[in-house]
Amino acid sequence: QVQLVESEGGLVQAGGSLRLSCAASGSIDSFIRMDWYRQAPGKQRDLVATITSGGSTDYADSVKGRFTISRDNAKNTVYLQMNSLKPEDTAVYYCHGYRVQQPRHSWGQGTQVTVSS
Repeated sequence: QVQLVESEGGLVQAGGSLRLSCAASGSIDSFIRMDWYRQAPGKQRDLVATITSGGSTDYADSVKGRFTISRDNAKNTVYLQMNSLKPEDTAVYYCHGYRVQQPRHSWGQGTQVTVSS
């Protein structure tokens, strides 16, 4: 099973930027879709951004125009570039990969992002 490991998040001021990375222990070619989710305290885990194996992307309305998801298949890594951060972006961010064959879902351990006002 391919393991996913997120980079360390951090504390950033509102309006700042941060880039998260998600490194896979094996090839990410097996994932037809890779995503970033986030979960704020007391809230459900929400989908933030998606990138398909073909490179198509989609974003939650709350992050459109501010966040960019990308993937580097040669490095087996997915990135989330976060710009113009807001306090409401504070959450634990999780990397997720979905494949057709079992096991279908792979999750990273999560990384904390805190945006101060």
